[in-house]
Amino acid sequence: MKNAQVLQTIAMIILLIGGINWGLIGLFQWNFIESVFGLTSVLTRTIYSLAGVAAIYRIVVWSKLAK
Repeated sequence: MKNAQVLQTIAMIILLIGGINWGLIGLFQWNFIESVFGLTSVLTRTIYSLAGVAAIYRIVVWSKLAK
């Protein structure tokens, strides 16, 4: 149970970072992730990929909780 909580916390943190970044893009046309790590860097793509995986993970967890 403890490992699941840690994974859920990590996923939520990644989703919050992604959400804040999208908010900055929408409001100010400023991409924080790309500003810090570069437009086409491997780290930028990794962060975006992790955000996508975290979103899919949270969808799966929420759908299991809804049942």
